[in-house]
Amino acid sequence: MAMFQTKLLFISLFIVINLISFATHVSSFAGDESETAAPPPSCITGTAGKCRNKPEALKLKLIAIASILVTSTIGVCLPLFSRAVPSLQPDRDLFVLVKAFASGVILATGYMHVLPDSFDSLTSECLPEYPWKKFPFTTFVAMLSAVLTLMVDSYAMSFYRKNNITKTTAAGANVNAVNNNGGKLESQDHDHTHGFHGTVNLNDNATQLLRYRVVAQVLEIGIVVHSVVIGLSMGASDNPCTIRPLVAALCFHQLFEGMGLGGCILQAEYGMRVKAIMVLFFSSTTPFGIALGIGLSNVYSENSPTALIVVGMLNACSAGLLNYMALVDLLAADFMGAKLQQSCKLQTFAYIAVLFGAGGMSLMALWA
Repeated sequence: MAMFQTKLLFISLFIVINLISFATHVSSFAGDESETAAPPPSCITGTAGKCRNKPEALKLKLIAIASILVTSTIGVCLPLFSRAVPSLQPDRDLFVLVKAFASGVILATGYMHVLPDSFDSLTSECLPEYPWKKFPFTTFVAMLSAVLTLMVDSYAMSFYRKNNITKTTAAGANVNAVNNNGGKLESQDHDHTHGFHGTVNLNDNATQLLRYRVVAQVLEIGIVVHSVVIGLSMGASDNPCTIRPLVAALCFHQLFEGMGLGGCILQAEYGMRVKAIMVLFFSSTTPFGIALGIGLSNVYSENSPTALIVVGMLNACSAGLLNYMALVDLLAADFMGAKLQQSCKLQTFAYIAVLFGAGGMSLMALWA
């Protein structure tokens, strides 16, 4: 299973790298098409203005790196330490409500934060009229990203089921052979039936566990892509008036988003090493993006066609992935599951938790 998860991670990263490469080629085409047209003044001046203060902006960015790193770690680790609290065990009602709240946060992240950012980038006045004003690239890429996520989800489950059924069937046959050779007085039919039921239960549990693991990994990839992008934008900015409110907003953003991811990691039942790696990736990507933006601030222009297209494409890809994961793999899977279907009261409270999570993250869109 570990080798399969590694392959899944590399396939997902390969898709993201190809998307970046595609966006870079498209941006070079756009640059060639727009050579004759004079860009608007705002596309040349960038963040220049009365609020530009590079030393002050650098101080705020260093504060942002430390504070976002701490809040991200706290957010993603809170669900992982919840096993020590009996009422927060995965089979308890309170855990269902907390997970519903976190799923609402992830849903709002895709719709209220990532998707609008992609629209802003790919419809910017700094891009040429054709093709960026003629075709809705944001929704198109988000749609393709959702379909690709479904493909990864579907193929992963099919691949594992096919391999696991073969292994468990062989294991059941070996157990039956041992029982028969050991002189058991049970009939052959009873042995086969017992082995069949054991295989079915094992397959069901293994399939559910794999689904949790696929959800956790794919969800983290979508969050990581978005986190690097927003970190890069903040790190490259020299405008303290923009950075100051972003620091607090992104801390809350990462805290709640980390709770959603942490709940998925908890259900995936990873070992300590894999948990530590996933926590490290989530916690460090936004600070890494900020540090990268600081290093590239002299050469990176957030209003250049290349930057706008690459960032817009990545945000659209991340939005499609997050929206699919939140609606299909998190919300639909829980609300159509046996636990919530058996209790209308718990289901109602879970919907309220979703609305609170989505509403709180939507309010964050006022600042970030």
